[in-house]
Amino acid sequence: MTQSIFVGTWRLVSYEVKLENGQVIYPFGEEPVGYLMYTEQGYMSVTMMSANRPPFASENTRKASKEEILAAAETFLAYCGKYEVLEDKVVHYPEVSGVPNWIGVRLERTFKITGNRLFLSTLPSSKGDMPATSSHLVWERV
Repeated sequence: MTQSIFVGTWRLVSYEVKLENGQVIYPFGEEPVGYLMYTEQGYMSVTMMSANRPPFASENTRKASKEEILAAAETFLAYCGKYEVLEDKVVHYPEVSGVPNWIGVRLERTFKITGNRLFLSTLPSSKGDMPATSSHLVWERV
């Protein structure tokens, strides 16, 4: 599979997390917003968030309360770096990330492209005492 089918900008349509018991969670609500970009040079960038994030009380972001900062962090995700396409997977290699633990890590996603839609899914995994989950994202070519 060639990476050229990925090149361009994609708008987030949906983001859901499925638990091993079948429960579905919408981390950024049922109408998240975001963009995913892939370049011909092998770089990617993703930014996504909840649609209705409350603004900080102060225009000076350095004066945001700990609660405001926590709420902002819980409703936003971004990372960028190199990527490669391997058969039925696309692998992201974050070099910059809002989640420090992802820097330098290999993030594999299975994919399917149907028409102008890109379907990305993580393989089920569990972290610590958390139940196994898999993320499922639908993107639409812009």
